[in-house]
Amino acid sequence: MSLAEKQNKFEQLKEKICKCQKCALAATRLNVVFGEGSIYSSLLLIGEAPGANEDEAGKPFCGRAGKILDELLAKAGMKRDDVYIANILKCRPPGNRNPKDEEIRACNDNLDQQINLIKPKVIGCLGNFSTKWVMEKFGLGNKVQGISKIHGQVFIASASQDSVKIVPLYHPAVVVYNANTFPALEKDFNMLKNIPR
Repeated sequence: MSLAEKQNKFEQLKEKICKCQKCALAATRLNVVFGEGSIYSSLLLIGEAPGANEDEAGKPFCGRAGKILDELLAKAGMKRDDVYIANILKCRPPGNRNPKDEEIRACNDNLDQQINLIKPKVIGCLGNFSTKWVMEKFGLGNKVQGISKIHGQVFIASASQDSVKIVPLYHPAVVVYNANTFPALEKDFNMLKNIPR
């Protein structure tokens, strides 16, 4: 697929997702948060769902957790433009509650299509929900544990012809509530940058 074809397919997917009515979140969202960054990146970061700031702006990770994510990327020598950032859910659950199973099922195909178009070599899973979803998708469900046990580990999964490296990470929002987690995240992001692609 040429770069122009890839860009065109991504725009078509965005247009489709922005009209999505598959679950009840369509009625309460302000904006669909499709994703952001380079669709040509070998690194894809996946969170769980948009929060209030993201819902308002239509962009992923633009609140306090977003500032922490930007800092982590900068300390590892990366910028947002170097990676692609998406969420499992494209719409905000009211009150920032956890995603429901039926919402995840309704949104599954959207993230699947993004992954298939980007074809990342490395996927950084931000938090427990993302880790569980990604590892189950790539046939590693039997390795899922709490994020505090497996953060920073590299799991290798095969996706059709190519292997994908999956790295569970703490969600940047955890630093808002527990600043002591920042060094672990910083170490994991540095490692993430240096994983051979």
